[in-house]
Amino acid sequence: MNQRELFLKHVAQTSPTPMALEIVKGEGVLLFDANGDEYFDLIGGISVANTGHRHPKVIEAIQKQLDAYLHIMVYGEFVETPQVKYAQLLTDHLPASLNSVYFTNSGTEAVEGAMKLAKRVTGRTGIIAFKNSYHGSTQGSLSVMGDEYWRNAFRPLLPDIWHLEYNSFKSLDEITEQTACVIAETVQAEAGILAPSAAWMHALQKKCTETGALLILDEIQTGFGRTGKLWGFEHFDIVPDILLLGKALGGGMPLGAFIAEKRIMQSLTQNPVLGHITTFGGHPVCCAAGMAAMHALLEEKMTGLVKQKEELFKSLLVNPSGGGRRSKIKAIRSFGLWLAIEFDSFETNKKVIDSCLRQGLLTDWFLFAPNCLRISPPLIVSEQQIAEVSRKIMQSAEGL
Repeated sequence: MNQRELFLKHVAQTSPTPMALEIVKGEGVLLFDANGDEYFDLIGGISVANTGHRHPKVIEAIQKQLDAYLHIMVYGEFVETPQVKYAQLLTDHLPASLNSVYFTNSGTEAVEGAMKLAKRVTGRTGIIAFKNSYHGSTQGSLSVMGDEYWRNAFRPLLPDIWHLEYNSFKSLDEITEQTACVIAETVQAEAGILAPSAAWMHALQKKCTETGALLILDEIQTGFGRTGKLWGFEHFDIVPDILLLGKALGGGMPLGAFIAEKRIMQSLTQNPVLGHITTFGGHPVCCAAGMAAMHALLEEKMTGLVKQKEELFKSLLVNPSGGGRRSKIKAIRSFGLWLAIEFDSFETNKKVIDSCLRQGLLTDWFLFAPNCLRISPPLIVSEQQIAEVSRKIMQSAEGL
């Protein structure tokens, strides 16, 4: 059997038709398969590869940590330098109230930890989430996922969960003194890049403050420069009580985190002791890699050109060379280097995605917006590469 056949036989599948590309190398914005074919990675590992694949500083940090130690003890018991230094780096670039970091293995585990923390701190059980929100696939995260299609097959889920309309002022009336927390994506990702109004975000924070509910912002995809600022919430001039990070946090290695004020986080240390625990969360190699990636992001000022690159994408996709028409594109939504190209149907979108793949361009669709094509490349993408990528997308769309 070849590797593809072995993959289908022995690796648990998540869909009936996986892409099944056999990637043997990644470098910068490119991926290479076993046949020697080259692909431009327009997905970025779902906003993981913000600094590109195998950034030299990340590889160096991993190699250095490998020579020191790997796993030595469950999270929180030993002083592990990569965890300490990365936590300090993160909090140095966050508002003063977000000063205590709990590292996890992934974004969905960060969601789980934050939900437990909110219940523990407030003594309440009610949790409010929003329709078309995505927070992960574990039981708690699935409970707050905002789409019944994905939830229904796994019921019963957590009780006392309410799903409201995102960016609706009227929905905020449902936040009460019985609400432990409100969890929201700063920008809704899998809904096809839907950003709320600044006024609504301010009203959301105000309502949480008035009722004593904790505001949890999920920046698992929006964080680390994706939106044109280091953190998505900076666009709205608010600060969450708990911040969720993942994806790009590990620089390509598995890592998540929930971050809160030290006084709040301390509640997990007593009644019961070990209120939240993980064996491999904050693995030293992952923390070393993530810290190196964040240093690269900051030192190379990758976030500074995001807005300019976003506008270039939009101008080229709307006004293709020699055309000046939108082809089959119905709308384009963006928030930084993060775009959704909306087509009339999933079938049209899938044809465009397949055509792009044949041209060496790797892209995808959104869970709650399958008629929309995803653009979330590494932030290091050049303007020349953006022009080439846009040409291929438009060529694919107009060729239908």
